[in-house]
This record gives sequence, C-alpha cells and structure tokens, in this order.
Amino acid sequence: MSEKVVRIGGASGYWGDTAIGPVQLIRHGGLDYLIFDYLAEITMSILAKAQSRDPEAGYATDFISRVMKPLIRDIADKRIRVIANAGGVNLQACRRALEQVAAEAGVSVRIGTVEGDNLLGRADELRQQDVREMGSGDPLPGRLMSINAYLGAFPIAAALDAGADIVITGRCVDSALVVGPLIHEFGWKPDQYDQLAAGGLAGHLLECGAQASGGNFTDWESTVDDWDNTGFPLAEVNADGSFVLTKAANTGGIVNPLMAGEQMLYEIGDPSTYILPDVICDFTRVTMEQVGENRVLVRGARGREPTSIYKVSATYADGFGCVGTFVIAGREAATRARRQGEAVLKKTRRMLQEAGLGDYGKTAMQLVGTESLFGAQARPEALANREVVLRLGVHHASREGVDIFSKEFVGAGLSMSPGLTGLSPGRPRPTPIVRLYSFLIDKEQVPVEVKLGGEMIRVPHVVHRGTSATAAPGEGSQPDSQAVEGETVDIPLFRLAVARSGDKGDKANIGVIARKPEYLPVLRAALTADRVRGYFAHVTRGQVERFDLPGTHAMNFLLHESLDGGGVASLHLDPQAKTYGQVLLEMPVPVPRDQAQDWGLPMPH
Repeated sequence: MSEKVVRIGGASGYWGDTAIGPVQLIRHGGLDYLIFDYLAEITMSILAKAQSRDPEAGYATDFISRVMKPLIRDIADKRIRVIANAGGVNLQACRRALEQVAAEAGVSVRIGTVEGDNLLGRADELRQQDVREMGSGDPLPGRLMSINAYLGAFPIAAALDAGADIVITGRCVDSALVVGPLIHEFGWKPDQYDQLAAGGLAGHLLECGAQASGGNFTDWESTVDDWDNTGFPLAEVNADGSFVLTKAANTGGIVNPLMAGEQMLYEIGDPSTYILPDVICDFTRVTMEQVGENRVLVRGARGREPTSIYKVSATYADGFGCVGTFVIAGREAATRARRQGEAVLKKTRRMLQEAGLGDYGKTAMQLVGTESLFGAQARPEALANREVVLRLGVHHASREGVDIFSKEFVGAGLSMSPGLTGLSPGRPRPTPIVRLYSFLIDKEQVPVEVKLGGEMIRVPHVVHRGTSATAAPGEGSQPDSQAVEGETVDIPLFRLAVARSGDKGDKANIGVIARKPEYLPVLRAALTADRVRGYFAHVTRGQVERFDLPGTHAMNFLLHESLDGGGVASLHLDPQAKTYGQVLLEMPVPVPRDQAQDWGLPMPH
C-alpha cells in the first residue's frame, strides 16, 4: 500500500455555519484540502429567487465574504486547495467574485468550476418526459423554483487534474467534495468501488463540520468541553480508502468511535445501500477503532456498481405559512395556552369564511414545555409547568389568508389568556411554503462541463453501466432478536447506547449505537421496528424499518412519513428530526436483572 496520506478538512456543514472552522483548519490542520458544504434543497430555491432579482446573485456569499476574503492569502501561502459547492445556481458569478477577492489580495489562483447540475431551464423538456416523484408518483409541478441534479466526484477530480487551486460546484452529493480530491490524488478508477465507497464515507463524516468532532454528541456532558472552540474534523486518508478521523489541534470537542459512529448514521437509510452517483456504498461492516487521542481509524466500507441515474431535487412554491408564539405563565398555563390557540383558530376560520378565502390547508399547535415532542411518553407532571410556549402554525393557499392569522394571533394579546408575553417582537411573519420534489434522470441526459478560469477543459467520459432504476437492496433489515427472558429491570436507553437523528424529506432516521458490544442483543430485542413506531406514533404515519450495522454494533431506524412533509412545508415543532434521537434515548429497555448488575448499570429504585 502506498504510504501517501491525504489530509482533508471539513470547514462548513451548511450555509450559515460558524466562521471559526476554516480558521482552525488552516492554522492548525496541516491540510492538503479544505472543503465547504453549503447547499441544501431549500437553499437552492433561496439562491434561485435571489438570482431572479439580481443576475450577479445566486451563490453562497459567505464563501466569499467570510472565508476567502479574509483567508485567501493564508490558503495560498500554505498551498491548500479548496473545494466548495458555493456556486449554487450562479457558478460564474461566484467565480468572478472570487477572482476579484484574489486580485485585491495580490494572490494568483486557478479557479475551476463544475457545471451541469442546474436543470431549471429544461423544465418543459422534463415535463414532456413525464418524470414522476420518487415517493408519491406525482407529475412535475407547474411553477418550479429550482431543479438540480446531484452530481458526482469525477468532474471535481478533472478540475484538479487540470491544475485548479480552487474548485467551485453547484449541486453535487456532499461527499463528492472529499471523493474528488481522493480520485485526483490516488488515481482511483470508476470501477474501484471499495475505494470510492471508503472515500464516500470519509466525505459523509466531514460534510457536516463539527458534528463529527464533538458537536451534537449524546455524551456531551462528560466528554465534550470547550463548546466555544469545538474543533472541526479532518480525515487522513490512505490509498486504499482507510482513514483516520481526527480534528484540528488545540481545539475543543472530541473524536471517538461513538462520536464518529453517530455521524456515520446521520441522515442515511439502508446502510448497505447508500447510493452515491459514483458508487453504491455498504457501511454495515465498517469498523471504528481508537488509535490515539482524538484519532479514530475507520475502515471496512465496501462498494458496488452505481446506478445509471442521478437523483434530482426540485423545489416549488405551494401557498403560505405562518407560525406564532406566545409565552404563558402561571397556574394551569398549559390549559390556558391550549384554549387560546383553539380560540384563535376558531376566530380566524370564521374571518376566512366571511372573506371568501377558504379554510386553512392545515394547522398545528404545540405547547412547548409540556414535552410535546414526546407524545404519549410525556410525563404527566410536565402539564403542570407554570411556564409554557404556545406555538400555533397555519398553512393557507393565499397570503391574504395567512395575513389574517398573523394579525389576529397578535391581536389576541389583550383579549384572552392572562400572564401572556411575546417570545419575539412584532407580528409573526408570513412566509412562502417551499416543497421538495425528487425524481430520477438518466445520467446521459445531464452533460457535465468543467471549466478552468472560465475556459472549457476536457472531462474523461465515465461509462454509466449500472441499472436504470434505483439500486438493488443490500443486506437490509435483519430478523429481530428474541425477547429477553427471566426477571428484568427497565434501564433507560441512554445508559446502553448513544443516538443521533436526522431527516431526508418526509423521512426521519435514528441511528443507535451500543455503548458496549455485549449490550447489542438486549437492544435488538427491545428496539424492534414496531416498538419504535409505537414510541413515535404521535408523528409517524408510515412504516418503520430497522437496519443493522454489526461492524459498529449499531442499528438504524428509518421512520417514513414522520415530518409532516419536512422542511418549511412542515408545521411540526421539529421538522428535521434533530430531536428524535434524544427522545428515543429516554425509552425504557428491559434488561435481565443479573446482567444489569454484572454490567454495573444504575438500578432503578
């Protein structure tokens, strides 16, 4: 095996992430590459709307103003190459802004761009092809805000091969930002599936920034310090794809197998069939080993031939929404909050009818402080809290309908509950509802262009030989373990496991990792798909699937139809399932009494 090691740092997990990540990694990371992940589905629609108002807008401006402008000289002096999907829907404007920053700093850089993901101009053509939504089968909506294909890593590698110091892309799979440099450095070929899958895993761990190195960690209290300086992650990658996950030196946070495992499971479905444009990954046999302080060796990812299609995400406007909040204090605060919410809806529905505007599309009310996220698992005493937040949300087809709600929600401030104060000043703001529409397209229908300094360069053609449909499933779910026998005691799940949750459209996932391998049989017996579905019955409308990852002693749960549509189309208190893992960790797990004592677990009183 080659002794060459490539060091790649993940400096941003989303548009709006903290500005300290790139500073840490540039100064203390000893990097070869620095990557920035900015784009999400809703971000694309925001950028498309911005470009419609200003031809020079439509890209992630933070990349220019908060990163490259103050740091471009340091980046150039340290010979760090940068990969960012900051181009959004206006790659050339982003390139021009970056060229201006470089000129002002007196720095010479070669800028590559990867284009071809933006399909908005081909909406009519796609409609004629009768494309269908992946889940619902619905036809392409009429008025679209954005349409972007998720491109792969080989075009990024081509830009680097041509000499680019900085590569800017539009929409690509997040992990491609890492895999592209690895293809360039190690010469990986399109059929080296295990290496590409390993690179995809490295990218998946780095793409969310500090979430892989201490952020959002279950064991935050006992193992993570210095939140004000949580370190951003970096991967030291070998030619065979194995890598050490670590973080910038002299920073807070932590890197250990449980931390890394949480991030591996974040926002995935079947871990044996994690589909990327260049490879289908299987993470079920991945192992994670602590090999030093804040150093975890990751290996064991496997790959197989990719599909011949790209996933495409489109967004479209679908009416308007509004969410209002009030704090209500004193005795029976929850009862008064609910009564006020019901009265506001009754009153505004009457006004909508009188105005001939029709009823709300949907409404939702949550009483924050009463453990509403826990559903039937909420503690009865939470309803006795003397301070709650009334959160009332509505959707309506027209802005006029939402305006009525916005005004009347605030207008109830003096006519309903006592002990009420605003959580934020002014009226709640009506906002357009942006919905996600995902479909598949043959890769041959999406020509990809790579440019260096605005000039076209040759891209080696990759033959797309995979299936024309979605990938065949891998190992998938395993049979449930048999229920434990004998006398048991209920132990809260957090004593036995860590967990992290996330979203993909209207699906939520919860990854659960046993703290010790010997805990896994007990966990598998208790955490059946049916029991998890029952635990989340207050939000889950579809099925729940469970997938096993024996390499990391883990399970992944996929909760279908659990987010009220997801994103800004949702009225759930948590439309992205970020809290679901913490909710599940409160579940009682039956453990044989003798085993619980042998394991030294705290026994219930």
